[in-house]
Amino acid sequence: MVTIVGAGPAGLATAASLKRRGIVYRLLERGDSLGYSWVNLYDSLRLHTGKHLSHLPGYRFGSATPLFPSREDFVRYLRDYARHFGIAVETGKDVAAVSKAGDGWRITTADGESHDAAALVMSTGIIANPRVPVLPGQDRFRGRVMHSVEYRRPNEFIGRRVLVVGVGNSGGEIGTELARAGAHVTLLERTGANVVPLMLAGLPIQYVAYVMRWLPRGARARIIGRVQRIMEKKHGPPVLPRPPYSALDAIPLIGFHLVEAIREGLIEVRRAGLSGLTETGARFSDGSEADYDVVLLATGFAPALAPLGESIRTDGKGFALRSDRVTSADQKGLYFVGQNYDTTGGLSNIRRDARLAAERIASQ
Repeated sequence: MVTIVGAGPAGLATAASLKRRGIVYRLLERGDSLGYSWVNLYDSLRLHTGKHLSHLPGYRFGSATPLFPSREDFVRYLRDYARHFGIAVETGKDVAAVSKAGDGWRITTADGESHDAAALVMSTGIIANPRVPVLPGQDRFRGRVMHSVEYRRPNEFIGRRVLVVGVGNSGGEIGTELARAGAHVTLLERTGANVVPLMLAGLPIQYVAYVMRWLPRGARARIIGRVQRIMEKKHGPPVLPRPPYSALDAIPLIGFHLVEAIREGLIEVRRAGLSGLTETGARFSDGSEADYDVVLLATGFAPALAPLGESIRTDGKGFALRSDRVTSADQKGLYFVGQNYDTTGGLSNIRRDARLAAERIASQ
């Protein structure tokens, strides 16, 4: 029997792939529904990846689904996927710890229940583990400090002063939505951002990246450079400086919504570090201070691997070391789905890795 931890897209894809091979599994989800993390993301979220490369193994999006599915579209798809394959999900099973048990694994949930499994698949993704730095002076700040994962909709922020810390896709989208809804938004950035269009030559940028993936890095870098020059001619010079790394090395800011909001004067940009919080706002590395009602931390996420403790090694970003795309480099019978992220999209990687994990488990 195989235990899968996490019933988001990675866990569901893994369960379907195992079931098609006749392998018995248990799929455990900490929340009260499958896709719990996706159910609780902000209302206006849309996938940056087109539906043709964002489906899970063996089941595509319906023809009526828009090219870039909304959060609601995607959650509906996950539920349809589970029904299509008859995937059983055990909700309310928050896995607190896992440990070796002979040649297999012992899985213990937060309520003290334990069971053994011959193989373990961690499909917990990253959304379940937001990076939440503790800021100096946070205990005396009279406003609200929140991570982007807590944000749902702009209504309660209209007219309020919001400092957005971080220039990733979540921070860019949420900051833009808040500004256009009537919040007073300041974006704090230190290293800049690589900005790429959502669509290129009538195709989602992800599709272009997917086709380019077999090219040598040098060729891909030249293509990206040319695209950036074309976009500068169309949209004007960058309003955010380019970071000291390529769009090939980290997920870029996709789309020009944030850029346009900054150009329109809807969002103020501060290029300084955050030294800490005061009673009424923030203090910056250049010595200046400003008042804010809300500090929104768009500081990203880390792989949710806490139940494994020190039984595995991780890389500099917190991802498990693997001997291939899915197999633990440290422990026999341990696999990971949802640990590969690149410009072709996390969901595209999940589709590939779920099948590979099922293949490895079948031959274990």
